[in-house]
Amino acid sequence: MSEIIETEWIWRDGEFIPWASAHIHVLSHSVQFGSSIFEGIRCYNTSNGPAIFRLKDHLQRLYNSCKIYHTEIKFTIEELAIACCELVIRNGVDACYLRPMVVRGYGAAGMMPFESHPEVYLPCWPWGPYLGNSALEHGVDVCVSSWHRAAPNTIPAMAKMAGNYLNSQLIKMEASANGFAEGIALGSDGMLSEGSGQNIFLVNRGILYTPSINGTLLPGITRECILELASLLSKRDMRFPDHA
Repeated sequence: MSEIIETEWIWRDGEFIPWASAHIHVLSHSVQFGSSIFEGIRCYNTSNGPAIFRLKDHLQRLYNSCKIYHTEIKFTIEELAIACCELVIRNGVDACYLRPMVVRGYGAAGMMPFESHPEVYLPCWPWGPYLGNSALEHGVDVCVSSWHRAAPNTIPAMAKMAGNYLNSQLIKMEASANGFAEGIALGSDGMLSEGSGQNIFLVNRGILYTPSINGTLLPGITRECILELASLLSKRDMRFPDHA
């Protein structure tokens, strides 16, 4: 499920390079301290060809995350959007997953990252449903994790930063060790937060519930789409089925 299927090309700082040539130094700041910023974007196969889901919204969040961590990108959102589309075409894939990454490279030895200049990478590869091919039809078993999300004002949960996902790894590994497909994290207040890599929704008696943005969870772009669709259904006086 999580194995990376290599494609041919990766975009790096304005040029396409072979997949195997995408290297960073072992002492890059991102390796030492987790100071890389990334996005996860799905591209779907449609009757009109590959379609990247809300590409510019994802790239805007990438820029927002970079701003929080004082990381400058020398490319515009439009330039990165064009590069993402070219990457999918060049690799000859239909449905795939794109992971734009801003990596701080070699230079800084301590916490101040500014001597490690940012490098931008755009890889993509085929990747099926995150929780398995049967998850949408049959569902999966999940647990409430003993690991909580970090409290607000400790790390910015709204930034999609690699270091934030150490907590997610603990949640996921604990769930797997106990026979579950996924773990659900609580916030520091003991209230529902999110899964290790996804926002959480609950349908009860046709009503849709989700945790509020409270500083412990990532404001997901898919989450935003679901709320927009729910608003449209509400205006049409429709309800969600309890098995959704």
